[in-house]
Amino acid sequence: MRNPLQEQLLKAGLVKKNQVAQAVREQAKKHKGKQPAAPSAEQLEAQRLQAEKAARDRAIAAERNAQLRAGEARVQVQQIVEAHKVKREGEIAYRFTDGDRIRDVLVNEALRAQLAAGTLVIVRHGHGYELLPRVAADKVYERDAAMIVLDHGQSTPGDASSDADDDFYSKFEVPDDLVW
Repeated sequence: MRNPLQEQLLKAGLVKKNQVAQAVREQAKKHKGKQPAAPSAEQLEAQRLQAEKAARDRAIAAERNAQLRAGEARVQVQQIVEAHKVKREGEIAYRFTDGDRIRDVLVNEALRAQLAAGTLVIVRHGHGYELLPRVAADKVYERDAAMIVLDHGQSTPGDASSDADDDFYSKFEVPDDLVW
């Protein structure tokens, strides 16, 4: 398609028909062949740096969120323990292990029987220990299992050898008045 200026130049004889056709083809090539220029090395480097910064920011945000969730879980555990702790009374020392140390809490005969049966659980609270009922202990276990120090009601899946030991030791009589 020729524009009016090309037509006028052709009629005046200033240009030839093949020159006008060549000009039309060049203009068509310019319009069709417009592709985005290849990004320069500086642009590629800037994009790479931006992507690295975004990845670093995401990692920092994820770590911050994980720390916030852990802090919230600790606070929830403290609230559960404060709300559900069982009052300890008595003069019987109930001994248990916490890591590699032997600890004890003073309880009466009823609390001792509940601890042995697994209806009460010992949890770490502050610098001491508290007794919790099973329902509250399950809530604590969901949030932070490391807080639970002693739980006789919890079955451990890897105790196949203890079953064999129990069968062997069942032959021996244990005195009724033995307290560890």
